[in-house]
Amino acid sequence: MKNEWLRFFVGKVYVKLEGKGTERVLNELIRQGISLWNVKRVGTEAVTFYLSLRDLHNFRRAIRPFPCKASFIRGQGTPFLIKRSIKNAGFAIGTFLFFIIIMLLSNMVWGIQIEGASPQTEHQIRKELTNMGLKPGKLQFSLPNVEAIQQDLSYRMDNITWVGVELKGTTYHFQVVEKNVPEETEKIGPRNLVAKKEAVIVELFVEEGQPMVELNQFVKKGQLLVSGLIGKEEEYEKVPSKARIMGETWYKTDVTLPLKTDFEVFSGNETNKHMIMLGNFSVPIWGFGSPEYKNSVEETNEHPVKFMKWTLPITYVEKSIKEKENVTRQYSKEEAIQVAKELAQSNLEAQLPEEAEVLKQKILQQKVENGKVNLTIHFKVLEDIAIGQPIIQGD
Repeated sequence: MKNEWLRFFVGKVYVKLEGKGTERVLNELIRQGISLWNVKRVGTEAVTFYLSLRDLHNFRRAIRPFPCKASFIRGQGTPFLIKRSIKNAGFAIGTFLFFIIIMLLSNMVWGIQIEGASPQTEHQIRKELTNMGLKPGKLQFSLPNVEAIQQDLSYRMDNITWVGVELKGTTYHFQVVEKNVPEETEKIGPRNLVAKKEAVIVELFVEEGQPMVELNQFVKKGQLLVSGLIGKEEEYEKVPSKARIMGETWYKTDVTLPLKTDFEVFSGNETNKHMIMLGNFSVPIWGFGSPEYKNSVEETNEHPVKFMKWTLPITYVEKSIKEKENVTRQYSKEEAIQVAKELAQSNLEAQLPEEAEVLKQKILQQKVENGKVNLTIHFKVLEDIAIGQPIIQGD
């Protein structure tokens, strides 16, 4: 068996020898050390046998003195396979390119379907998808996975409540739920306007109703600001009060900020690797070796390879390794107080209505202990303090 594999690797030739005295020719070949096997007689003046390809030149020279005719029927083994492959290289290359093209076409984006969106929203979504690089003709390998697309699109679009993304074959399907912006109620029932918190009135503009307070007046929470009852005592008319009443309000906030903080940041160093996964076996195609990062985070993006409608047991994997480093942030006392003030104001503004304005801030108490700055800050804010209160029977 071992000799057979060796002969196949070296190459062998199937020979037919015809003429008188074939026995003498065979004896002469053996005498010259030319290896023959599977020798068979064919008729009275012919024999067939196998000859090693490397002895072919010596065989030709050895049979010249004899009146015999040698016919080479076929060649077998690796050298002949290579020769045939080169001869048929055009067909092989064409077949290979055909499968590559079909595979590329099977892994491209050919369609984007959006359901549940109005024409205007659909146009916006398609525009944002194009900005994200998702469009027909794009290779799926170069796109993020559906979870990342869903998250990015939700962040970019502020007029949708939810979007579902699904990849079916070569088509991305988007299921959209738009935000239902409630229409402003045109008709408001009879109501009073009362103060929603303690304040000093700075601005008073009554569009409808009877004002019950004045400028620079201090009001308590729940105090009547504008009455929805107008007219004489026994001939009151109930109206929906409308007014803009800006008041000066006050907030007290406690904030704590450490002078020294340790945290992790990305250094900017990043290594990208690309590989093909065949089951549990990986074949790297770009990015060899491992980066010498002491601390890093790894992100993996997998793209199954498809051939027409079938998903092959092959996966294209992109792996990103980002270096992280520990950073220590150290504040002086003055810096920490300034940052804490900005942080406290930012937190307060996030809770206030859009039209509210922070007028002034004052530190009531500051203390540095256990490596932390503790501040108590008083804020003066200008905001609309009026809130509607329906007029019920008997008021």
